[in-house]
Amino acid sequence: MTSRTPLNTDWFKSSRSTASSDNCVEVQLLGSAVCVRDSKAPEDGVLSFGSATWSTFLASLKV
Repeated sequence: MTSRTPLNTDWFKSSRSTASSDNCVEVQLLGSAVCVRDSKAPEDGVLSFGSATWSTFLASLKV
């Protein structure tokens, strides 16, 4: 994720996620950080990752 301007988005799910899916996470892009939370229990906390770490994670999924 490279950008010259900070990204500030609302929480979102994957476009492949369905409304009936029980195993979803939500993601929020905040400049140099990516936040992740459980969509069923958003009040339980948030994990935050640096954009480089998140990019590495996404690249590993494509292998």
